[in-house]
Amino acid sequence: MTDILPISVVVPTIGRPQLLRSLFDSLARCDPRASEVVVVDQSHGDEVASVVRDFAGLDTRLVRCSGRGEGLARNVGLREAHHDVVLWTDDDCTVAPDWVGRASAHMTKDPGGIVTGRVLPGSDPLSTPSFKDDPVPHDYTGDVYCFALFPNNMAVNRWLALALGGFDEWLPSAPDNDFCYRWVRAGNRLRYAPDMLVWHHDWRTPDELERLYVEYARGQGAVYAKHLRRGDLGMLRPATRDLYSGLRGLAARVVRGRPPWSDARQGVLRGLPVGLLQGWRAYGPGHDTVPGRLQRTPPPPTRERDTKTDTASDG
Repeated sequence: MTDILPISVVVPTIGRPQLLRSLFDSLARCDPRASEVVVVDQSHGDEVASVVRDFAGLDTRLVRCSGRGEGLARNVGLREAHHDVVLWTDDDCTVAPDWVGRASAHMTKDPGGIVTGRVLPGSDPLSTPSFKDDPVPHDYTGDVYCFALFPNNMAVNRWLALALGGFDEWLPSAPDNDFCYRWVRAGNRLRYAPDMLVWHHDWRTPDELERLYVEYARGQGAVYAKHLRRGDLGMLRPATRDLYSGLRGLAARVVRGRPPWSDARQGVLRGLPVGLLQGWRAYGPGHDTVPGRLQRTPPPPTRERDTKTDTASDG
């Protein structure tokens, strides 16, 4: 019989039922398994609900989210999870059979930290927008760095994440990078563990990939502007580095004929300046960040709460 661990797996989705079904198939093969799978659905349709019903044996639970945005979905997931340890992946991923068990072992060893894992491309790396194939573990604790976290493969204590303020719901994209930066800047522990493995599957068309890379850059520009606006000049170095990377991407397109969908750098010059400007305006005096609403004093993460009586507010 498969062991069940007191872990909540949270999956944000915007209505990709076939991909979600593949993810659930992989979760069903996990040994041990998580005690619940929380699906935060922003699709406003019925297809996701049908998939969730088909996998009731995984203790799947559908949470409808009326808004849109990655930060909002992740905050709703944090609030709705029934367990202190939250394990994240996305609807376009599949997980290794030992994924839950390895995440549990890492969090048991370091319950106050974040562990993020290895993300491999499911097929063609050129068509996969985000992956990390590094076999060497790394401790990012103390590194004021915002690109270490892979939200499609991470585990965190939900109360500590909520105490930090959750994810910034205003950011158009890259709320994970902002969360990562705030987490390590606050002195919290963050480790990369390559034995915690998921696969990220490509499904976008070339045009969709090109737009995605521009959106990534816009979101990252807003992250830089948010912290620069608050006097954090440390953001100047990565922002400058990104702009240089964008120039190299432009050169690769002109000289080598590399198409925009195959090179994330080519989205930088179109997205980053826009994000910087939007973020600078948005985070001016009087800006009330959405995660501020989450900054309430949580109970200490000393024991599991009653999963039958715990309820969470909608986000």
